[in-house]
Amino acid sequence: MKKIKGIYTAVAEPIGDLLTYRALPTDQVEMNQLDPFIFLNHHGFQQYPPHNRGLPFGPHPHRGFETVTFILEGDLMHQDSGGGASIINAGGVQWMTAGKGLIHAEVSSDEFKLRGGPLEILQLWINLPATQKMVDPHYVGLQKSDIPTITLDEGRTKVTVISGTIDGIMGAIQPLTDITLTTISFSEKGGLHLNVPAERTVFFYVVKGTITVNGQKVTMHQLVEFEKSGEAIDITADTDAIILFGHAKPFNEPFIAYGPFVMNTKEEIKEAYKDYQSGAFGNTNF
Repeated sequence: MKKIKGIYTAVAEPIGDLLTYRALPTDQVEMNQLDPFIFLNHHGFQQYPPHNRGLPFGPHPHRGFETVTFILEGDLMHQDSGGGASIINAGGVQWMTAGKGLIHAEVSSDEFKLRGGPLEILQLWINLPATQKMVDPHYVGLQKSDIPTITLDEGRTKVTVISGTIDGIMGAIQPLTDITLTTISFSEKGGLHLNVPAERTVFFYVVKGTITVNGQKVTMHQLVEFEKSGEAIDITADTDAIILFGHAKPFNEPFIAYGPFVMNTKEEIKEAYKDYQSGAFGNTNF
């Protein structure tokens, strides 16, 4: 059984009127501690009134990593300088490879701004290795119906397989790197047994509810770090709960994150800013 190395509570960090909790990095857990998982923001849960301004993430650049965005409630409209565009509703996922650079916007749909409603969104940043930081940008938007779901434990546990393979089911996305990503929902007393090879980094975040994992209680807004040794992860839900669960082989490369760019050296960060300012990332006429 994998031993738990640490349990870290996300910090409240509102963005304007958007309720936000940052789970990675914080004062307790460093950006490189869960390589290649480097950043997680949890927006919401909150209720938006009719005639609201929606999400505040207008056009901004990225280079050198990938964003995976989980829409739990509400919707998210994506547009980017490479031509990617979609409105993804609750239960869907957006996977964007920034690669050598693009500009994108993540805002609420006109319908959501008009009608309001519940909103809850997770955004996870995943590093790219040095050999793939300058790949061509790519975007995939998936609705809930596009993502395979496995039902276990007499219906008390449901696993959405976004990437990788779980219980013989291949995920909806085949990523550039060997990464497994899922969301797992539990009814109270639901359980799940997982095995993760010892050399891989586990990403484990409790979105809602309270669970017991490998003998320790973990609750909403908490991130769990596991020791590398051991393979077994046993989960029992003490309440209805949702977790974000993934694992990947670490890159073990030095990297630098500055603003919207994640590269391997300071010189590459400077080059990213230069390229963005010169228009190499494309325009925002989308």
